[in-house]
This record gives sequence, structure tokens and C-alpha cells, in this order.
Amino acid sequence: MTNDYRDLKQRIQAAGLLERQPRYYLEKLLVTAALLALGLGLLWRFHQPGLAILLTLFLSVVSVQLAFLVHDAGHRQMFAHRWQNALVGVLLGDLLLGISYGWWVQKHNQHHANPNHADLDPDIDLPLLAFSAEQAATKRGLPRLITKQQVYWAVPLLSLVVYGQRLSSLRFLAAPSRYRRWELAALIGHLVLYIGVPLLVLGPWTTLLVVLVHQACTGIYLGLVFAPNHKGMPLVDANTPLDPLRAQVLTARNVRAHPVVDWCYGGLNYQIEHHLFPALPRNRLRVAQPLIRTFCQERGVPYYETSVVRSYQEILHYLYSVSASLRARPAVARIPGQ
Repeated sequence: MTNDYRDLKQRIQAAGLLERQPRYYLEKLLVTAALLALGLGLLWRFHQPGLAILLTLFLSVVSVQLAFLVHDAGHRQMFAHRWQNALVGVLLGDLLLGISYGWWVQKHNQHHANPNHADLDPDIDLPLLAFSAEQAATKRGLPRLITKQQVYWAVPLLSLVVYGQRLSSLRFLAAPSRYRRWELAALIGHLVLYIGVPLLVLGPWTTLLVVLVHQACTGIYLGLVFAPNHKGMPLVDANTPLDPLRAQVLTARNVRAHPVVDWCYGGLNYQIEHHLFPALPRNRLRVAQPLIRTFCQERGVPYYETSVVRSYQEILHYLYSVSASLRARPAVARIPGQ
């Protein structure tokens, strides 16, 4: 059992799937840059409130596509040298999105090392949501009220995701880090591009509208893409140690592949493949899937894949069930004889 991951990696390497894909990613970068330029150009030309909202929705989609590229750069899927991937991460993450590349890499690596671990995975340590009955029981005050009905709050709360990322980025960069100087400079540039230029071109009210809609829609899109990866899948803790293969496969959920789904999810719908081999380039995930599924079948490891709709149904059902104890009415003691 302990050699299962090693054996699977040998098969993936033999198939040549771990080789970096610079040409593929250069094409992705150019196409995404063109979409961004198109959205910004149209917003510059047609910035009446109604059209501005529609164009902002388009730019939210482009922003998430940029985030996918930052994700892939963080896993060094693009280029052979660390600095090349970091350059993409800082330019797209800090300058264009306003999110620290260094913070995201640190947080995401911790998640990959401990997926769905009740004590160690930062992605299931959220102040307003609970992913276990034990987490729900620790909530107090406003977080407890929200967690109590979290099945209804889950999607609206995603609109705040980007604000949380920005705050965490600033906290991270308050301390020394590898790319701190470059990230701070890029974040200042982001403020100029994201707030300063729109104020001059669009005016204060349209700028405010665009920023609020963009932040909310980007957060919702990001959340809807990342939630199916692990939410509602088994949690682990120190009392349930798993070997490297099972730690990644049993805690992840794949969303059934389709060209549209692959694009919308940035390849993260192949979550099992991605978690087993984070450096596996996005355009190789579909090729690796049958190899990994077959290997899991050979070793008796459950490999879970479902549809887009079913994945969200499972997540909502799970959120509802783990907060059930907060909705339970306390028993009323009865006086004997009454």
C-alpha cells in the first residue's frame, strides 16, 4: 500500500505527462490577455451603467481565467525555471488581480499537503461556515447564526471571497517574503489600474458600480469552481492517517469532463488527477485521467466522479446536515404530573 503512489507516478512519468508545457501556456496567456483587452476596451467605449454591468460580468469571467493561470504558475506547470512561473504569478496575481502570489502559493501548498484535514487544511477553516458538526459547535455570535442556516448563506457569502483574499494578501506581505518588494510594487500598480484609471474614465459612480459587481461576481465564480473539489467529501484528522495515494483520492471529487466544463473550471474538475500530481500541466489532465482511474480500480481505491449539478447538490446537502445540531430545538424538561 505504501508503494502505491510511487507505482502510479512511474506510470505517469513513463507516459511523459509531467513534462512542462510552455507553448500551451503561452497560447493560454495570449488568448486570456486578448479577452481582457477586449473587455476593457469595450468598457472604455461603452460605459453606460447597464452596459457597464454586462461588460463587468464578462471581465469577472476573464479574471477567474487569469486566476487559473496564477494557480498553474504556482504549481510550476508552465515553465522550467521558478522565476518564470513567479513572474507570471506576480504580473497576473498581484498586478492584474490584486492578490498576493506568494500568499496564495503558501496557502495552497498547505492545502495540497493536507486536503480536507480537519486541523491542517486552511480551505476548511472558514469563520462563517462549518464543514463538520464539531466545527459548527464552536461557532458563537453572528457566525453561529449564519452557520445555522449556512445552506442558504453559502453562495451569497462567496461574493466576499475576493475581499478576504485581498486582506490576507496584505497581512502576508506585512512580513518578509521571497517576492515581497515586487509584489508590493505590483499591488500599487494594481490600485492605479483598477481604481485610478476607471475614476478618470468612468467617473466615481460607475467606477463604484463596476468594482462592486466585479468583486462579487469574481468571488462567486471562484467559489463555485473550487467548492466541488473537496467540499462534502470525507474529512480526515490525526486519528485517520492515510497513505499518499488515498489521502489525495478519497478526499477529492471529480466533475465529469466536457470541453465547456474543462474551460469553465480551468481543469480543476480533474481534481483527483491534479491533487495526485500538482505539477501535471492542465492540458495533460484529460490524458492522465484514464490511467489514474484504472490504477485506482486495480488497487481497490474508490475514485469518485459526478456531474456539475450533482456536485452542488451534494455540497448543499452536506452543509445542511453538518449544521443540523444548531437548528435542533433543545428538549424542554417536563414537570412530573403535567
